[in-house]
Amino acid sequence: TYTVRARDAAGNLSGVSNSVTATTSGGTGAPGQPGAVTTSVTNSSIALSWGASSGTVTGYRVYEGATQRAQVTGTSATISGLGACTTHTYTVRAYNSAGESAGRDATATTTGCGNPTKMPGAPYLYMGWGNPPNPGTVMDATGVRSFTMAFILSSGGCTPAWDGNRPLTGGADQQAINTIKSKGGSVQISFGGWSGNKLGPNCATPQAFAGAVQQVINAVGPAVVDFDIENTDEFENYTVQDRILNGLKIVKQNNPNVKIVVTFGTSRTGPNSHGIRLINQARALAVPIDNFTIMPFDFGSANIYQDTVNASEGLKNALKSAYGWTDAQAYAHMGISGMNGLSDQQELTTPATWTQIRDWANSRGLTRLAYWAVNRDRPCPGGGVTSNCSGIAQADWEFTRITAGF
Repeated sequence: TYTVRARDAAGNLSGVSNSVTATTSGGTGAPGQPGAVTTSVTNSSIALSWGASSGTVTGYRVYEGATQRAQVTGTSATISGLGACTTHTYTVRAYNSAGESAGRDATATTTGCGNPTKMPGAPYLYMGWGNPPNPGTVMDATGVRSFTMAFILSSGGCTPAWDGNRPLTGGADQQAINTIKSKGGSVQISFGGWSGNKLGPNCATPQAFAGAVQQVINAVGPAVVDFDIENTDEFENYTVQDRILNGLKIVKQNNPNVKIVVTFGTSRTGPNSHGIRLINQARALAVPIDNFTIMPFDFGSANIYQDTVNASEGLKNALKSAYGWTDAQAYAHMGISGMNGLSDQQELTTPATWTQIRDWANSRGLTRLAYWAVNRDRPCPGGGVTSNCSGIAQADWEFTRITAGF
């Protein structure tokens, strides 16, 4: 809005004219909505490009839900570090000093959905407990080719050790791993568990947590790292949950060929609120998790097969809701970790029931099967719940032989 005054040579001013108001062309508000978004994908990235917005444009922001994934000045962006066969929905918005435009959405799924992430059946083997067997003997007797070695804990602060006290190299754990690998097998290394002093609460930052995991990877050379997130110190502590999840992004970036598993408890019908939060947060943070494994036992169940199927279907639905996956995509990111013989709640899983569970997992395309534990895969009918046998009548290593069929 302007007014005009006249001025003479002596500097005298006239009265003020009428005011006049005008608006420059082009507008001064937020930019217009971007044009249609096109995508191209790989196993680990989604590239986006879109039509330019009208009006004054400073740049563009790309969101996944409420989280900003990119900010660029041009009309394209690539989101990297994604998991194979994961579905993502992005919203592109133009912005300037006046604000953001309306969004333009696009959904894409990374490649690699043909089930390349399936892991061999890998029962837990714990070298610090339950009269641990020689894994070579078990391999020869059963045909199993992989074990989940438990547990990496803190030996003080953010320093990893087997069971919190055995060195990463030079001890019984390394001897067992050397034996497994010498016979053509592979290992999954499990961090955490129900009890003990864990790395999640003791490592102050995601970077420190990832560094501790890297020490183990460098020492052991696993095919898989399994993060058994349990109890109030990790599973129910969301600060620690987030620290672990953000650390796993770094682990995957530095070790793209090592698969990442998170293992956690469940209800009869699927993950509880803490498990749902873990899944949703993994998606929100874009953590490239290869497999979500539940532990469907300790329900006091009278029908552990049906409860396992129901809990697994609940996990499938939670993954579909979080990631937008199909049934097949969700199953391909799922695992089951059971308990052989008698569980802590006196549930009974017989070899016949474990065979049913294995066959169901195979038929649905699940990608991980484990159980607790090889140490207990020996008969002791009437022996109760103990560390070195199953509490039931069975053949030696019978549950491991069934698991090898996965």
